Amino acid sequence: MKPRETALRLKRFEADEKARKVADIELMIREFENIASDLDRQIQAEEDRTGIKDPAHFSYSTFAKSASARRDNLRSSADELKGKLDAAIKERDEAAEQLTRAATAEPRETERTTSGRRRSERSTGAALR
Repeated sequence: MKPRETALRLKRFEADEKARKVADIELMIREFENIASDLDRQIQAEEDRTGIKDPAHFSYSTFAKSASARRDNLRSSADELKGKLDAAIKERDEAAEQLTRAATAEPRETERTTSGRRRSERSTGAALR
């Protein structure tokens, strides 16, 4: 395999890996948001069942308190992941741009090498005459 092909394959692998990372982070954010909304429904159902909706009340449901804490943790984790997602998207876009540049640079490089050989053959042929 030529070094150019190896470099191109490496760039393609890096771009694919960055795209997978973005997809994984997006999936995690969606899952966290879905779980948080499920917890919201469970908290609401527990508050309706007990009739106490004030978390500061002394007889507020322990389940609702713990579910609220879990929901809040999930939302804060999702917010942190959104920051990481922005960085991952930038990395993915840069890797895709580098791959595009590397893929389009290949024909030009081959063209330069071929034309350089032709010139050297012409000058060598002219020198032999």
